[in-house]
Amino acid sequence: MLHRPGPELARLTPRNSDSLLFDAIPWVGRAQEEHDAFAGALRERGVEVLYLSELLTETLAVAEARAELTGQVLRSPRLGDSLRARVADQLAYLDPAALAGVLIAGLAHEELRISRDRPGGLVYTLLDRHDFVIDPLPNLLFTRDSSVWIGDRVGVTSLAMPARRRETTLTDAIYRHHPRFVSTEFVYHPGMEHLEGGDVLLLAPGVLAVGVGERTTPAGAERLARQVFAAGLAHTILVVPIAQERATMHLDTICTMVDADAVLMYPNIASTLSAYTVVAGTDGEDPRVDGPAPFLRAAADAMDLAQLRVIDTGLDPVTAEREQWDDGNNTLALSPRLCVGYERNTKTNAQLERAGIEVVPIAGSELGSGRGGPRCMSCPMVRAPLHG
Repeated sequence: MLHRPGPELARLTPRNSDSLLFDAIPWVGRAQEEHDAFAGALRERGVEVLYLSELLTETLAVAEARAELTGQVLRSPRLGDSLRARVADQLAYLDPAALAGVLIAGLAHEELRISRDRPGGLVYTLLDRHDFVIDPLPNLLFTRDSSVWIGDRVGVTSLAMPARRRETTLTDAIYRHHPRFVSTEFVYHPGMEHLEGGDVLLLAPGVLAVGVGERTTPAGAERLARQVFAAGLAHTILVVPIAQERATMHLDTICTMVDADAVLMYPNIASTLSAYTVVAGTDGEDPRVDGPAPFLRAAADAMDLAQLRVIDTGLDPVTAEREQWDDGNNTLALSPRLCVGYERNTKTNAQLERAGIEVVPIAGSELGSGRGGPRCMSCPMVRAPLHG
């Protein structure tokens, strides 16, 4: 599942970009071109691409889903009774496609239909003309974070940043109401402790790594472990503390799998990264926690490997830091030894090629302005099992 960037990106300004978690103001048209090329590269390699906005439009044709999602927006305590009534009136007249557009791109102050007979009340009067009545969701581009599939179950996550929390109401509604997903079983829900999909890495069948840092809390990692063990989806979870910094907001900004026994990893912390090994308790007891141990050693042991092959990001500390900031580690593995990466990370891509990993390079000068790479921009739902 991908989300093609749209009008929500055009809502970004120097005044609001920081609160909406973007480091720059993207050129929307170019970002769309880059994203279309990304989707095209996936299709060329046999991937079925589903667009979140289309799934949401189809979901909103279900009366229960429409009522649920509009109700969630209208419950915002920012609105007040008068403004809430005006917003409800406007949303009620929208067809599913138009309503999906508002839920994603938001509703600006000047877009609300207000008349002498139906005023917006005190709240509307005191709003600045640049304020939003419904906030846009520019980070919806990064579909990895709001849901993660573990086996045949989906975890709709609990996003930590206020600017992103409404994203999960959309993905949650899609998985519960869209005809394609009505039989889907859940392994995580938005009301649980903070957990984001970018912190969840499938290292091997039955082995997960969960980063704990800026976005995912230790309580979120523990809750996921309990849920996964109860469902029989994994036997080992490695909990990996990471620095609570923008450059390392998720575990997948530090490392991603590129082969069954190989990881692409930010070299500046490869030797210092540690992990706690969590396994299910016996006879209903709490999960057992061991460690810490060096991450690479713990991962190899859990994956039943003598050692994990490590491919460094960049050749020197400065290059490594630059390319890590530009999501050099955030590759999307399409299959063993085949991954998608931003073309700008030339040193990292060369390292991968030398290690026998084919790189599908994509442009990302505008897509990367929200600090996310190909892995962040994709939510795999079904994968073929590994062979060999």
